[in-house]
Amino acid sequence: MGIMTYLRERMGRIVAFGIGFALLAFVGEEAIRQGNSIFGSDRNTLGEVAGEKIAYDEYSKRLEASEAQFKQQSGQANLNAQFTAYIQENVWNQEVSQAILNKEIEKLGIVVSSDEGAAMINGNNPDPQVVQYFGDPATGKVDQAKLNNFKANLNASKPDADIRVQWKQFIQQLTENKLAQKYTTLVTNGLYVNALDAKDDYEAKNKLSNFKYATLDYASIPDNKVTLTDDDYKTYYDEHLSEFNNKQELRSFDYVSFNAAPSKEDSTAIKDQVEKLLPSFKSSTNDSLFVQVNAETKTPIAYKRKGQLGDPKLDTVMFGAAKGFVYGPYFSQGSYKLAKLVDSRVSPDSVKARHILIDASRIGEKKALAQADSLKKLIEGGKSFADLAKMYSIDKSSGEKGGDLGTFGRGAMVPAFEDAVFNSKKGDLKIVTSQYGVHLVQIEDQKGSSPVVKVAVVDKPITASAKTQSVAYSKAQAFLAALTKDNFDAEAKKAGLVKKTAPDVNALASTLPGLENTREVVRWAFKAKTGDFGDQVYVIGDQYVIPILTAIKPKGTLSLDLVKKQIEPAVRNHVKAKQLIEKLSGGSSIDQVAQKAGTKVVPVQNVVFANPVIPGLSLEYKVIGTVFGSQPNKLSKPIEGQHGVYVVVLDNFINPAPLANAIREREQIAQSLLQRSQGQVFEALKDKANVKDYRAKFM
Repeated sequence: MGIMTYLRERMGRIVAFGIGFALLAFVGEEAIRQGNSIFGSDRNTLGEVAGEKIAYDEYSKRLEASEAQFKQQSGQANLNAQFTAYIQENVWNQEVSQAILNKEIEKLGIVVSSDEGAAMINGNNPDPQVVQYFGDPATGKVDQAKLNNFKANLNASKPDADIRVQWKQFIQQLTENKLAQKYTTLVTNGLYVNALDAKDDYEAKNKLSNFKYATLDYASIPDNKVTLTDDDYKTYYDEHLSEFNNKQELRSFDYVSFNAAPSKEDSTAIKDQVEKLLPSFKSSTNDSLFVQVNAETKTPIAYKRKGQLGDPKLDTVMFGAAKGFVYGPYFSQGSYKLAKLVDSRVSPDSVKARHILIDASRIGEKKALAQADSLKKLIEGGKSFADLAKMYSIDKSSGEKGGDLGTFGRGAMVPAFEDAVFNSKKGDLKIVTSQYGVHLVQIEDQKGSSPVVKVAVVDKPITASAKTQSVAYSKAQAFLAALTKDNFDAEAKKAGLVKKTAPDVNALASTLPGLENTREVVRWAFKAKTGDFGDQVYVIGDQYVIPILTAIKPKGTLSLDLVKKQIEPAVRNHVKAKQLIEKLSGGSSIDQVAQKAGTKVVPVQNVVFANPVIPGLSLEYKVIGTVFGSQPNKLSKPIEGQHGVYVVVLDNFINPAPLANAIREREQIAQSLLQRSQGQVFEALKDKANVKDYRAKFM
């Protein structure tokens, strides 16, 4: 049954790997369709890929599994909006990628034969996932005894046992991974780099150019001296039309917020509450119960080393204090707290232990304790702990290793288990109950010794009072009531509010700068029309928010009006360039041109085509491209660059030594091409698949 533990611990990694390494490069935002088309689709369709529907309920199951896996690996009981959005996007991309890949595999007739499937488990070159689980760390190869033992457990299990279900899922993922590898190999085997490619690439990196340039910066003309016309905008827009393709609908809105964060009065009131607990905390004889009843964060009381108390103040105070000493009230991490020294002692730094875990949830705690006691007597009578662990422990990950948990320090285990192993002696057998079941633990070794303390902490977070919230909400309601279609800015200024902007928000956004859990506002934005203001006061954390929709950018090529503000700096430079070009024209040599324009000639050495940077300035693709297309000593025409307008004169090229190893150069180019191709292939397939994303209606 060991594969169950393995799969639980690594399911997220297996799922991601199963999609194939070719898909790792395929990450991108999907097409969003809003409005009536979304809300008119059937209620269980989350999206479509080439006409094939992605079901919401299936996606939801995978999302739930991924969130559970993330919580387990991160140790977080709850996920914030950013983590939730990341996991949602990751699972969605996996769904889309797998749907695209499956269609291509089916169309091409790619299969994994039964012999290939068997070889992934039992062959001379097994799948890396199989080696990872069943491998011997010393050899890096599959431990055949471990694999055979697992097969025996699998064959002995019932047809509907969890071990069979999860093993089937594991094999399916291995098969999907193999199919992905085959598809990727089929595509990338068609890539070819010839000798001419290698020669061009080598020269681009190694051929040196020496040249002179003269330039006039765009900044030399003040912005207020340039008047932009509609024709200027239109000309630039038409020349750069391909840059304005919007892959998904975006919306922008302004908003004001009314702060309902705790006031000074609220903070003082919380501190007073904590101070009132001080006498009873000092006299308490059951500190664990006191914490459970009075603390907001009901942290279990456990022995901790210096640096593990979570607050430098406690490290300073508690190590060396007398038992029963109470510190506080003190402020830490948004709360007022009291801390009581329950106990102190010298304890091992680390423990080596092994255990047998009995499932109390299945047979009941009383029977589990009785079974643990029986096993303890068998071990004390000479039976092998390791053999009994393999037979009886439900923790198969350690059970396969004779119950071995390795060596660990404080903080690695749950408090009940940790207290037992750190407060006992080497060789002791202990029976411990935790939330996982009943453990029979043997302490194999203890190393080092350091002071540890057990500290009970009572905390009361500073929260806004009902009065504080009511005052802020009333102000927000009054602001909303005063709004008309045209007075948002004026009302904000009158109220002394700072207007903030949320630009280019997509339909799935869950956070905005400074705000979390903003889904309700985003949903409103994607139903509103330009100029509409919020139909209610939106409560986001300790802020009361009122938005106004300022722009809608539909999917597809954006109109000039929608990008006008965005392109204004570039258009201004383009207009300035016309004036600067006149100043840099009309001379037979670069020195004459520079003198006429009131600038200087700058020499540059050892610039290569592959790195088109003018030292001290910036990337200048047009300028360096012109240099490498020039004849020596010939003055160029003025060049409109990124930083300003240039004229250049090539002095000479320094050619590199002949390419000595064309094969290696071709291999390097091919490797780079291979890495890029994996993402580019799936981007092309995605565009062809006409991906439709309806997630916004579910989230």
